[in-house]
Amino acid sequence: MSSLILVRHGHARSFDQDSDQLSLTGEVQARALANYWIEQGQSCNEVYCGSLTRQRQTAEIVGRCFNEAGANWPHLQTTSELNEYDARGMINLLIPALAERDSGFRELVADFELKRNTPERNRSFQKMFEALTSVWQQQELEVEGVESCSTFRTRVRAFLEGITSSEQSGRRIVVFTSGGVIGLFVQTVLGAPEVKMLDLNWRIRNCSLTEFIFSRDRLSLDYFNATPHLNEPSLITYR
Repeated sequence: MSSLILVRHGHARSFDQDSDQLSLTGEVQARALANYWIEQGQSCNEVYCGSLTRQRQTAEIVGRCFNEAGANWPHLQTTSELNEYDARGMINLLIPALAERDSGFRELVADFELKRNTPERNRSFQKMFEALTSVWQQQELEVEGVESCSTFRTRVRAFLEGITSSEQSGRRIVVFTSGGVIGLFVQTVLGAPEVKMLDLNWRIRNCSLTEFIFSRDRLSLDYFNATPHLNEPSLITYR
């Protein structure tokens, strides 16, 4: 049997102009994960990440901690198959398109703009974004320049199939990616309805661990969204 461990990237600077960067909290989370694995004597045979900066930064911090500790860490392999769904495209292009045709969604956008600089910002944004991604997932509105949900599913599942179809056993593979990708992996492996992908996504903590056990003809979820390395409440984050 082999294991596939998915790591969600560390906390990012969600509302900054360049949101595809780890925050200081995200960097701490990544170092905490590395130190936990080093203390546990854990390593791996293969390491992958998406091409997004926050994914790569998380992977690089973990690798650097291993190197500084004199522990073995494989060469990092990057693939865009592990990138998150196109949240930036949705925000820039899908929001105005949906607001134009849906008065209820237009009210959610207005509420977020009103609360953008208040303590209610995160909650207001989440309500708006969940409504937006629901339309995107159901493919009720597609806009040129925004990756469709079907395309997202196809590329992510291609990576999963490629990794798990090998006849080689005893592999320990670590993948640094994002919440939507992890949600899709879990939904696919469990055979859950496709709408559950986003339900899972919203609960996935930054720098959490989700592990699958697999062989040539078997693929099972072992654990989901674990954070044994994050032992301070301030390190439990979701963006």
